[in-house]
Amino acid sequence: MLTTNIWDSFAAFCRGEGLDPDAVLKLFREGGEALALLRQLETGAIADEEFERRFAPLLGIGRHEGLIARLFGGLRPDEAMLGAVRAARAAGVRTGLITNSWGMGIYDRAPLGIFDASVVSGEVGLHKPQPEIYRLACERLGIEPAEAVFVDDLRENVEGAEAVGMTGVLHRDTAATLARLDELFGLPLSSGTSGPPAG
Repeated sequence: MLTTNIWDSFAAFCRGEGLDPDAVLKLFREGGEALALLRQLETGAIADEEFERRFAPLLGIGRHEGLIARLFGGLRPDEAMLGAVRAARAAGVRTGLITNSWGMGIYDRAPLGIFDASVVSGEVGLHKPQPEIYRLACERLGIEPAEAVFVDDLRENVEGAEAVGMTGVLHRDTAATLARLDELFGLPLSSGTSGPPAG
């Protein structure tokens, strides 16, 4: 949710490789080996290179080198969402990131510094929507799940957060998500500016 749509990036990659634009999405929806590989990558059980070597033939492509970077090549920062995180933090709201990692290399340029705490699945051996990953994030932030608002673009991840007591926001559109966050926090986050600290 802090970037442009990941599936659009995957679709662009697939078109560039001469594949069905939904080839990656379909592989994961079918479950099986592709999803099992992703879960291993997300939790740090296999390295980036092994994932790429084993995932490429499932997609039907020959070159596996740099596959993760190529899949994510179309992603761009969502500046409005990043601005909302900064505004919330400036207003005294503790901010956290829970992310299912596609290997650790993609975090080299990630703006982790705008968060008070982060939980990267590959570092902790957990993945969304496992309940433990949400509880760990709250522990690192020093808050209870009932005090947390969780935003994600996958319904299963939002439902996982709600199951431990968080307020969930399913991200489909930046403007709609920001309007909901404005409402929940009582702050003008959609403008990227902070109001007075919450008291």
